[in-house]
Amino acid sequence: MAQKQEEDDKVRLDKWLWAARFYKTRALAKAAIESGKVHCRGERCKPGKEPRIGDEFQIRAGFEERTVVVQALSIVRRGAPEAQALYAETEASIAKREAAAAMRKAGSLGVSTDGKPSKKQRRDLFKFRGSSNDE
Repeated sequence: MAQKQEEDDKVRLDKWLWAARFYKTRALAKAAIESGKVHCRGERCKPGKEPRIGDEFQIRAGFEERTVVVQALSIVRRGAPEAQALYAETEASIAKREAAAAMRKAGSLGVSTDGKPSKKQRRDLFKFRGSSNDE
C-alpha cells in the first residue's frame, strides 16, 4: 500500500502531490504550487515543503478545488486506489465540489450565442421563444 516514511526521510510536497495523483507530472505539481494553487493552513506553500500526516491542504486543479488531509506519505506513484489511500477529502470539500459541478452542468444546458448564432442555435432560440421559423 502506501510506503512508510521514517523521520529522517524527506518527502517533498510536489512529489507527494504527484504520487497522490493530483497532477499528472511532477513538473505540473511544482508549477501549481509556485503559482499559488496549493495552500496549507491558508498560506501558499513551496515545492520543497515537507507534508506531515494530518496536514490539511487546499488544492486547485482546473475547475475543482479540494481540501484534503494527509493520511500517509509516499514518493512512489502507484495505482489510483493506492494513491487515494494517501489522503482523505473533507466532507465539506466533497459537497462544495459536487455543487459546483452541478452549477457548471446547469449553466451549459442553456443556449449560448457568441456573436451571430449558427443555424442550430437559431432553431433552438425559435423553439425556446415558442415561435416558428416561417415568419
